[in-house]
Amino acid sequence: MDKNTIESIVDRYRLVYDLHTHTPYSHGKGTVEDNTREAFNKGLMYLAISDHGPGHLFYGVDREDFVNMRNDIEKMNVKYPKMKVYMSVEANTIKSPPYLDVRPEEFEEFDFVIAGYHFGVWDGNMIRNWLWNKGIKIGEKSLKRSNTEMIINCLRNNNIAILTHPGDKGPFDLEEIAKVCVETDTLMEINTWHGHLTEEELKLVAQNPDVKFIISSDAHTPNRVGDFKEGVRRAIRAGVDLSRIVNIKEVEE
Repeated sequence: MDKNTIESIVDRYRLVYDLHTHTPYSHGKGTVEDNTREAFNKGLMYLAISDHGPGHLFYGVDREDFVNMRNDIEKMNVKYPKMKVYMSVEANTIKSPPYLDVRPEEFEEFDFVIAGYHFGVWDGNMIRNWLWNKGIKIGEKSLKRSNTEMIINCLRNNNIAILTHPGDKGPFDLEEIAKVCVETDTLMEINTWHGHLTEEELKLVAQNPDVKFIISSDAHTPNRVGDFKEGVRRAIRAGVDLSRIVNIKEVEE
C-alpha cells in the first residue's frame, strides 16, 4: 500500500482516549493539568495519568505521592467535566512474586494498572537485557525464556489492563505473550514513542485473531498527549484490521 493511500486511511480516524501519559510525579515534564488540558483541546473523551511504577530506580513515583496524584486528578474531573481523567500507574514487571513493583494491596489506589518491562528494576534481567541491546547476544535463548516467563507470570498473577510496549528492551516470545494477553483480557499496546509493537511484531501477534490492541502516546511532554497517527500507520502496514484497536474511531463524514 502506497504512502498516500495509508495517509488517506489515517486521516479518517481519531483517537478516543489515551491511557498512557506521564507527569513530574515520575519522568514527565507536564503537570496533571497540562496533560488534561491538552487532551481536552484534542477532543479526547478519556485520559489516564500513568506514571512509572515505584520500583523504578530512577523514575519511579513515590508511594507517598499516590494521594497527591489522586487529588490532582479529581480536581481535573471537576474542572473538565466533559472528559474523564483516570489514575493509573505504569508498573514494572519483575521476576519474583508478585511479578510487579506495585503491591497487591496498592491496586485499590488506581482505577486500573498498566505494566511493561523497563530497565531500572534490579529483579528484571536489567544488566543482561541492557547488554543484549548493546549487541552482546550471549545467552539470548535463556534470556528470552526468562523475560517471557516474567511477563506471563505478571499477567497471570495481576489484573493488568494494558501490556505496554511489548517487545521493547529485550528478547521476548511475543506469540506466547499474546496468548496470555487473550487469556487475561489484556490489551497489547502500539506505542508511538517507543516504536513497539513494531510492524513486524504486529504481523506476528495479529495472527492470533483474539488479540486486541490499544494505541498510546506514552507522552512525557504535554504536546505529545493524544499522539496516535504513527500507530495507525504501523497497524495498516502490518495488515492489522483497525477494528481491533479499541481506542480509535472512524470519523463520520
